[in-house]
Amino acid sequence: MVSRSYSNLLDLVSGESPTLGRCAKRLPRVNTVAGVISDLDEENLGSISSDAPSSLSQERVIVVGNQLPLRAHRRPDGTGWNFSWDADSLILQLKDGLGDDTEVIYIGCLREEIEPREQDDVSQTLLEIFKCVPTFLPSDLFSKFYHGFCKQHLWPLFHYMLPLSPDLGGRFDRSLWQAYVSVNKIFADKVMEVISPDDDFVWVHDYHLMVLPTFLRKRFNRVKLGFFLHSPFPSSEIYRTLPVRDELLRALLNADLIGFHTFDYARHFLSCCSRMLGLAYQSKRGYIGIEYYGRTVGIKILPVGIHMGQLEQVLNFPETESRVKELRDRFKDQVVLLGVDDMDIFKGISLKLLAMEHLLMQHSEWRGKAVLVQIANPARGRGKDVQEVQIEIHFTAKRINETFGRPGYEPVVLIDNPLQFYERIAYYAIAECCLVTAVRDGMNLIPYKYIICRQGNEKLDDILQLDPSIPKKSMLVVSEFVGCSPSLSGAIRVNPWNIESVAEAMVSALEMKDPEKQLRHEKHFRYVSTHDVGYWANSFIQDLERACRDHNRRRCWGIGFGLGFRVIALDPNFKKLSVEHIVSAYKRTKNRAILLDYDGTIMPQTSINKKPTSEAIDILNSLCKDPKNIVFLLSGRDKETLSIWFSSCDKLVIAAEHGYFIRQNNDAEWETCVPVADFAWKQIAEPVMQLYTETTDGSAIEAKESALVWHYQYADPDFGSCQAKELLDHLESVLSNEPVSVKSGQHIVEVKPQGVTKGLVAERLLSNMQQRGLRADFVLCIGDDRSDEDMFEFINGTISGPALSPVAELFACTVGQKPSKAKYYLEDTTEIVRMLQGLASVSDHTAQASASQSST
Repeated sequence: MVSRSYSNLLDLVSGESPTLGRCAKRLPRVNTVAGVISDLDEENLGSISSDAPSSLSQERVIVVGNQLPLRAHRRPDGTGWNFSWDADSLILQLKDGLGDDTEVIYIGCLREEIEPREQDDVSQTLLEIFKCVPTFLPSDLFSKFYHGFCKQHLWPLFHYMLPLSPDLGGRFDRSLWQAYVSVNKIFADKVMEVISPDDDFVWVHDYHLMVLPTFLRKRFNRVKLGFFLHSPFPSSEIYRTLPVRDELLRALLNADLIGFHTFDYARHFLSCCSRMLGLAYQSKRGYIGIEYYGRTVGIKILPVGIHMGQLEQVLNFPETESRVKELRDRFKDQVVLLGVDDMDIFKGISLKLLAMEHLLMQHSEWRGKAVLVQIANPARGRGKDVQEVQIEIHFTAKRINETFGRPGYEPVVLIDNPLQFYERIAYYAIAECCLVTAVRDGMNLIPYKYIICRQGNEKLDDILQLDPSIPKKSMLVVSEFVGCSPSLSGAIRVNPWNIESVAEAMVSALEMKDPEKQLRHEKHFRYVSTHDVGYWANSFIQDLERACRDHNRRRCWGIGFGLGFRVIALDPNFKKLSVEHIVSAYKRTKNRAILLDYDGTIMPQTSINKKPTSEAIDILNSLCKDPKNIVFLLSGRDKETLSIWFSSCDKLVIAAEHGYFIRQNNDAEWETCVPVADFAWKQIAEPVMQLYTETTDGSAIEAKESALVWHYQYADPDFGSCQAKELLDHLESVLSNEPVSVKSGQHIVEVKPQGVTKGLVAERLLSNMQQRGLRADFVLCIGDDRSDEDMFEFINGTISGPALSPVAELFACTVGQKPSKAKYYLEDTTEIVRMLQGLASVSDHTAQASASQSST
C-alpha cells in the first residue's frame, strides 16, 4: 500500500496537486520501483522527454540528516508557515564542495512540530522550493528516538560515559532502541521516495541514523552510500558495553564509505570491528578498507572545515563592526580570553572557570587585566545533568567575581542567553586567546572560526587600531580530547582535567611574544582557509565515487534477517560451484587431477580434533581407487602427522609443509620438492620468534622440518596483529641474506625456504601426468586460505598450456564467499565434503559396473 506522503510526491511528479492550486515543478528521476522511472502520469509522458537528458546527466546527492537545514516560522496570521535556509547548518554548507552541476536533495526532520493536517502542504512546498523532503515523526516517537536513545544512550556512551548507575545515562531501555530503529526505517522510506538507485549518491550524517544504511542496502543492493560520524567513536572497551553493539557495527558496514574526523575515532571503530566481528582492515596506497562479504568498506579520515564565505560575509556586516566597537571600548586596557561552548557536561566549562580561578590566585599580576568571556550556548539535551552543570557554572563564576572582581573589572563574564551570529563573531575578533577545554568532543569548529575572525578585514583593523602591515596574531589553548586538536599544531594542547596545567597554558598564551603568536596564527590560518567545508565535502564525495566504482560490475545479493542483513558482492566470474555441473564433467572425463587442501577444506578450522573423520577417509579412498584419478592432498602440516592420519589411504599422494615434502603413495619414501642445502637460518629466526612469544601472551611457535611458524590466534587481536607486523619486519631484516621467504597469513608469521608453494606442487603434478602421456581433462583444486591462492593462480594459468587437454574442465574452488583467484566457491567444509561424496559415488558406481562386467 502506497503511503500518503509517497502519493503526494507522485502527485508532484505528475504535475497534479490537489492541495495547492499550482503546478509543481517536476523532481527528476523520482522512482516507485528500483531503477524504473515513475510512469504513473502516462498522459504527461510526452513532456518528460524534453528535460530528461539534462536531468539524467546531472549528478545528484541525497543528503540525509536528523534535521533539515531549514528554519520554520508560523505566519503572523496563523494560516501557514514561512521557511528559510539555516545558514549555520553543516549539511547546507557542504553543498559548496559538490559543484554547481550537482543537485542536492535534503531529507530530515523540521525543528518545529507540524500538525498532521498541514504536513502534505508543507511537504509539497519544501520539495518544490527547497528540494527538501521532511520526515514527520509523532512527538512520542521522536522523544523516545532523540531524547531517549540518541541522547540518553548513544551520545553519553560515545563521549565515554558509562551508565554505571540510573543517574548516569540510565540503564539500557529496549523500547528506546526499538524507537530508534523505527525512526531509521521511516527515514529509509523517505529516501526511497526520491532515489534513483543506479545514479544517486546518498550521504547519511551522524549517530542519529546509524542503522539507516542497513535499510537502504536491503532495498537496493548497489545503493551508493556514504556515512559520516560527527561525534567521537569510543574505544572498544567502552563501546562493547552497548547491548546492541553488533547491530550498529554491521549496519555501518552496509555503507560504502564511513567517515571520521580523526584517526583516533577511526582506529577505535576498526578495533571494534576486529574484536567483535573478527574483521581485519588493510591499508592500500593510502586508503583504508575493511573486507566485508566481498565488499570493501572504505574508511575516510578528514576533519570537517568551516564555511569561509559565510564568516567573511558576517565580518563585513555593519552590525558586526558596531558590536566590535562596543566590545573594544568595554574591555579597554584588558585582555580577553574567550570560551564558546554548549551548555553540557562534556564541554568542560566548569574546569575552564576553575583554571581561570587558579590563574588569578597564582598570578596576581593578571588581576584587573585578564577577563574570561564565557559564551554558553543553550543546551541541546535536557535532564538532571544539564541542570547540575548550569548551577555549578553560575556558582563558580559568581565566586570568582566576588573574590577577584572590583569596580570596573569582572574577571568572568558569563553569557548564557542566545547571541546573534554577528555578536559571537565580534567576540572572536577582540579576543587575545580562545579556550576550548572540552573533556570529549567530536570536532568543535570554534577554534577555526576564531582564527578566521582574528584575520579580520580592513574595516575591523581600523576599528581595532591595527596596522595592516603587521601580521595578525592569535592564540589557542585546546583540549587534547577535541577532534580539531590534531589539525591545530600551533595550539597549546592541554589535559582539561589538570586545572593547574590549563592555568599555566593560559598564562603562556597571554605572555607569549608577538612574533611567536604571529607565526602560530599564520600556520593555522593557512590550514583553516584551505581546508574549509567545501574541501571536506568534495573530498568525501570523490572517495565515495571511488568506493562505488565497481558496483555495477559485481553480482550482489542479500542474506540475513533484520539488522543482521548484509550484501554478498562477488566478481561476475566468481560463482558457486554447482555439484550437478562438476559431477557431470567428472563422468565424461578420463584423466583427472584432484588437489585438496586439508585444514579449513576437508576439516573445519574451528574443529578441536583435527584428525580426519572416517567419512573423509572413505571418500579419499573411493577417489584414489578410480584409475582415472590422481588425488593430491596438500597441507601445511608435518609429514609425520599426515603419515599417521592417512595411513589407510594407499594411493593418496600427499604434500606436507606446503609442498616441501611429497610422497607418491603409502609405500613410497618422502622426497623434497625443493632441495635445500642447510637450515642454518633457523638458528637466526627461532631466537627472534622466541622473543616475541615471550612478550605476546597466547602466541606459540610451531617448528616444522622445513619451516618455522609463529601463531598468535589466541593472543589479544590488536596486540597480536601489532606484534606480527613487528616480527615480520624483524625477520625480514635479519634474514635478508638467507634463501627464505617470510610471509604473514591468517594469525601466523611463517619462514620457509624460497620457492616452496602449493603452486609449485600443482605444477609438478600436471608435469608428471604430461610426462606419462596423460593430458589432464579434469582439474579440481580446492583450498581456503592465502597459501592456496598460488595453487589457484597456477591452475588458471594453464588453461591454454600443453599439460592440459584442449577441452579440459577446470574447477578452482575456494571455501567461503571472499575475494579469491579461484573461479568457484562453496560455502563451508560441509558442502565441500558433500561435493566430494558426489564424485566418490560416481567412481564407486563405475567400479561396481566394471566388476559386474568382468564377472559376466
